[in-house]
Amino acid sequence: MALRFDLGDITIHRIIEQETTFLPALELLPGLTPEVLDENRAWMRAIGALDAQDVLMLCFQSYVVRTPHHTILVDSRIGNDKPRPRPTWNMKSDDTYMRALAAAGLGVEDIDVVMCTHLHVDHVGWNTRLLDGRWVPTFPNARYVFGKTEFDHWTAQNATTPVAPFADSVLPVVEADRADIVADDHEIGDHVRLMLTPGHTPGHVAVVFGRGRDDAVVSGDLMHSPIQTRYPEMSVKFDVDQALSAATRRNFLERYCDTETLCCTAHFPSPSVGKIRRRGSGFSCDAVAANP
Repeated sequence: MALRFDLGDITIHRIIEQETTFLPALELLPGLTPEVLDENRAWMRAIGALDAQDVLMLCFQSYVVRTPHHTILVDSRIGNDKPRPRPTWNMKSDDTYMRALAAAGLGVEDIDVVMCTHLHVDHVGWNTRLLDGRWVPTFPNARYVFGKTEFDHWTAQNATTPVAPFADSVLPVVEADRADIVADDHEIGDHVRLMLTPGHTPGHVAVVFGRGRDDAVVSGDLMHSPIQTRYPEMSVKFDVDQALSAATRRNFLERYCDTETLCCTAHFPSPSVGKIRRRGSGFSCDAVAANP
């Protein structure tokens, strides 16, 4: 499977850790009715977004973006050796992620910057690895960039009720002095900038790439399934503010509709990457073929 996209002076690699069933569509999307599911089942199954039991198929992947100045990894996914609530994530010990990095011609030492769209469990896992019983940064040469709104939110949460992914995958990076807590519109060089996209979490950000224009955007958990492009008002049950998430999603889709910006989604099934186009009162993310 080709997993590379070349856009002018940047190259994007998909680093897939898992692509699998997740939750029933009617459970993950509280606003989805059986009638609307009936209307959309055929095309959702045709693109591999829905299985025969109406369970959503999700991809869990990082994007590594090479600019002329940096090699940047966005969202470090699930990780190994960590107690997690989902059976397919719990105490995982496979080499899938590292093999995917190697297939892209990368090792952990090649990453200059790690950026997280937000700090949920499946977006921070490979921030750290277990070494001699301690959590240490997986990418030894990288600075880890966390948006301040998001970091402050989870710091406050963890102070009252321990948050395992924050404790094992974020705080060890801070303690190792590898973290930069930045403004929500932070820029890195002339090719990389954050864009606040709140709703899923208070400080959720998208990451925009391109010199002087938006060549590509990593959308994070702004949307989980292609049906949310058709119905932007349809939020997932994990969105902390479902109304804000819906408004942010529509604004994002309007911003990039009918442009050449490549939208790199976190969880859409392969190929996961496409261009936003208008479709009735909603939108679609029309798949773009990767480079061979």
